[in-house]
Amino acid sequence: MNDVDAATSFAAVIRSLEAGTSGPDPRTDVDTASLVERYPQLGTVSVRDIRVPVRHGDIAARLYLPTGAPRGALVWAHGGSFIGGNLDMPEANWVSLALAARGFTVLSVEYTKALFGVHFPVPSLDLLDAWNWAVAELGVSVDAMHLGGASAGGCLSAGVGVRLRDGQGPLPASLVLVYPLVHTVLPDGSAAARAAAETLSPGDRFPQSMVTAIADNYLGAEQSATDPYAYAGNAQLTGMPPIFILNSERDEHRYSGEEFARQAMDAGVPVNVTYEPGSRHGHLDRPHTVEAQRSIARIADWLDRFSTDASL
Repeated sequence: MNDVDAATSFAAVIRSLEAGTSGPDPRTDVDTASLVERYPQLGTVSVRDIRVPVRHGDIAARLYLPTGAPRGALVWAHGGSFIGGNLDMPEANWVSLALAARGFTVLSVEYTKALFGVHFPVPSLDLLDAWNWAVAELGVSVDAMHLGGASAGGCLSAGVGVRLRDGQGPLPASLVLVYPLVHTVLPDGSAAARAAAETLSPGDRFPQSMVTAIADNYLGAEQSATDPYAYAGNAQLTGMPPIFILNSERDEHRYSGEEFARQAMDAGVPVNVTYEPGSRHGHLDRPHTVEAQRSIARIADWLDRFSTDASL
């Protein structure tokens, strides 16, 4: 796919989303009722739709509360190329249910999309404000509170992590970045990562042309592609909290995740970087796969490792 084709394709998706003609998720087994029927432990979670105040008004969010005292908390942002996704998609809803069923309070955030003329920094500031609200309101010690997201949500979380390192709020206990893209130009990628990506069908790939189209829409004409709050791969990372990076095995985003891990390690930041064998991009949005189930266990283990006493 060349630059013109990628830009044209992405522009068509934007037009469809803005016109409301993109259609719902066609899957019939990923709504909450179906998930609880298949995984009864998810039914123990208390779920509440709320509004979270942000600097331009308020945004939708969904709060997931475990039975009993929480082991920690996670503020979570789903993916969707900064233009798609919602609180009902499995990458938001199932992930939150599954982690809450394991004892973690989860705030799933519906940041403003880069549609209808909205661009960075609005989505980034939404997530920053949601994080600071959660620290003040969830009743969990910040030493046991984590910030994370998947894909575009991972990019937002990494950028907000840089904001927090720079004093815009309390630092999280860790960052959880799942198949993130934190560079506007794809790094070269390891030989293993490139070989894995080559096994994908053309429709499942993220070539540089598509990465550029997504970044151009997210940033808008007035924003710099080198802004470290927009793409944390631009940042100097000294002083960042511990970072868990979980890539999909067969995914060009893995190039970015692995390079960001190297950058963080070079800055002295504790990092755990790995990939989910057999997976392709967005695997947390496919909850009935072994790859998604394994990843939830990996995330929960990480949250436990970097959570101190969650009580205030």
